[in-house]
Amino acid sequence: MKKRVTLTFPKRAVQMPVTYVLAKEFNVAANIIRAQVAPNQIGKLVVELSGDIDQLDAAIEWMRSRNVNVSHTLGEITIDEDVCVHCGLCTGVCPTEALTLHPETYKLTFTRSRCIVCEQCIPTCPVQAISTNL
Repeated sequence: MKKRVTLTFPKRAVQMPVTYVLAKEFNVAANIIRAQVAPNQIGKLVVELSGDIDQLDAAIEWMRSRNVNVSHTLGEITIDEDVCVHCGLCTGVCPTEALTLHPETYKLTFTRSRCIVCEQCIPTCPVQAISTNL
C-alpha cells in the first residue's frame, strides 16, 4: 500500500534519521518527493510511503510519538487558465512531465494522472497561476 504524507518536523527533531528508521524498523520505503530541511528550522518533507498497511500505520504512529506532524496529502495542482501565459517554465521542473507544452500550439498541457503533487512548479511560475487545493 502507498500513502502520500507531509511530515513537519519541529526544530529539535530535524536531524532525526526518519527515513532510515522507517526502512530499518518498520520495513517502510519512503520516496522523498519534496524536502525543505535546515538546521534549527522547522523542516518539511513530502513523502510517499510504501509498505504493508499495518507497518505504515505503526510507522506513522511512531513519527507522531516523536512530535512529527503527519498529514495526509490529498490535494492536487490547479492551474488558473485566466492567469497562465503558457511560458513553459514549469515544464522544466516537473519530474513526471505532467506539465508539457503542446508541440504545435505551445499551450500548457496538464496531465493530472502523472502529477505527484511535488509542488516544484508553484514557485517557478512567474505569474503565480499554479497552486494546490490542499
